[in-house]
Amino acid sequence: MKVFLAGASGALGRPLISRLRNAGHEVWGLAHRPDSLETIEKLGAHPVTGNALDRANIFGLIKQIRPDVVIDQLTSLPSSPFDLPQRLPADCRLRLEGGGNLFEAARTFQVQRYVQQLSGFYLDGGDGLATEASPLKINAPGTIGASARMYALLEQRVSSTQEMEGIGLRYGFFYGPGTWYWPDGAFSRHLLRGDVSLIGRGSSTFSFIHVDDAAQATVAALTAPAGIYNVIDNQPTKMSDWLPAYADWIGASAPPCLDKRKALHLLGEESVYFQNSLTGACNRKALQSLNLRPRQLPWLSILNETPSTCLSRF
Repeated sequence: MKVFLAGASGALGRPLISRLRNAGHEVWGLAHRPDSLETIEKLGAHPVTGNALDRANIFGLIKQIRPDVVIDQLTSLPSSPFDLPQRLPADCRLRLEGGGNLFEAARTFQVQRYVQQLSGFYLDGGDGLATEASPLKINAPGTIGASARMYALLEQRVSSTQEMEGIGLRYGFFYGPGTWYWPDGAFSRHLLRGDVSLIGRGSSTFSFIHVDDAAQATVAALTAPAGIYNVIDNQPTKMSDWLPAYADWIGASAPPCLDKRKALHLLGEESVYFQNSLTGACNRKALQSLNLRPRQLPWLSILNETPSTCLSRF
């Protein structure tokens, strides 16, 4: 297949190019910085200079290349998760407006399949684990709610198309090379500096996914049935369990505990919500239809891997 990949030089885009090329696909990678274009070419894809926010530019590229599949991995995330509130407006604009240009161009020039990056970590699973039928936490405070509303719009867009086969991949928190959650990543640096505390009981349940496992599932999505998939690992884990284990894994001191009321005063409602109100997700559909085989979290290697998140209750 001829695949047009937007966001090709990102932490997921790089292993995705390699996986797509190994599967025999012809890959065209969109970027606008010279170093990103060089990286895309070195990985064996055709580098494409462009700006998703330039509607005419994107329409011209899709018209010229005529891909069979468009994969939208557009993001504008900061180097540190602590800076997300400042970057969120630009990220939303790129995903909604820039991604909208890409989506409309794909529909106009009869692209067969559109694959959209979505969120598997701001889902509302109620008292259990979120499934593909679960809504997003659109009423959450701060950037969590703003991000959830953005992802809800992206889900609606990719699910409503009649002209193309729409695939929505709800990825968990990315970890691995080039991400925040890796020994040389930004979250690790904050932990090592003592910037992170465990708030209250730390009762949020997190679902992670290694970027290479996410890439494998994305390649499988090129031929899987259309629809929404939770692309997350087999170990939904409470913050109170994974955070101290992660700190130990990178050689940091155990994070101090912070009372909820004090955290509300010092850090705000969003931080308290983030650590105590998130629900993990069920990956059964992806295991079956995308042949997802997620690796075990390295900082939880002493724990047995759970066969399916659907069988876990927290």
